Amino acid sequence: MASSASNAQISYHVRSNSFPSRPHPLTSEVDQHLSRLRSSQATSTSSSSSICHEINGLQDLYGCVDKFLQLPLVQQALGQEQQKKWVDELLNGSLRILDISSIVKDALLQTKMCVQELSSVLRRRRGDEISSEVKKYLTSRKAVKKTIKKALKGMELKHSSKTSEEHETITMLKEVEAVTFAVFESMLSIISGPRSTSSQLGGWSLVSKLVQPKRIACKEDMNEFEKVDAALIAHKTSTSDNIIQVLKGLESNIQDLEGGLESFSRHLIKSRVSLLNILNN
Repeated sequence: MASSASNAQISYHVRSNSFPSRPHPLTSEVDQHLSRLRSSQATSTSSSSSICHEINGLQDLYGCVDKFLQLPLVQQALGQEQQKKWVDELLNGSLRILDISSIVKDALLQTKMCVQELSSVLRRRRGDEISSEVKKYLTSRKAVKKTIKKALKGMELKHSSKTSEEHETITMLKEVEAVTFAVFESMLSIISGPRSTSSQLGGWSLVSKLVQPKRIACKEDMNEFEKVDAALIAHKTSTSDNIIQVLKGLESNIQDLEGGLESFSRHLIKSRVSLLNILNN
């Protein structure tokens, strides 16, 4: 899934006098991670597994970025007075990424709790309780979608172009930020699922669209969040075992995403601390 954020790709081949003519190997390594993530974004299938792969890619990218920020030459270059305003902008960007990451974590936790409660009810096979719990899950999903819609709107950034005052390392770190926003935009879109399901919780008019034979035949094209939404909206025509199966798949996927996000957040915080130290020295 190519996102608007990933379009903000900036070339940073112009070398600054503050660096030796031969780039440090870590510069090339960061560039390679960026290229892989851009390629993944361009060919993404909007699946939960692909976004897990991209989160892992972000972990690798930020692990490399943190090593890069420890280089004395990098710290010296970014510590120059004329670069501090750009470092400050990067710090603001990292804070926004942490905020968005928190929104994603909350959405995943809320969804996982509802999945676990619904699975428990389905195993007890109590008809009235199942309908009530399904309604509760769909209502929760509506709230999650609303929060995500607001977050996505707030991510519509305008990235500035490279200026003559801007060090090449700042430009590279801007690209890292842009790719990160692109991955999170994709993740939020996947968690939210089809927009149509969020506006029709009061009735079952969407059932025919989601359970028609052609749609069922393409079920493998749906991510885990979509599969659960479709199964629950049509739960009166499905068996408890089938619903439990899709819920199990979603819960497993959420756990993978949570683990990846936790690791990514640690890397991001380390990079943020490094930038703060550079700014304050």
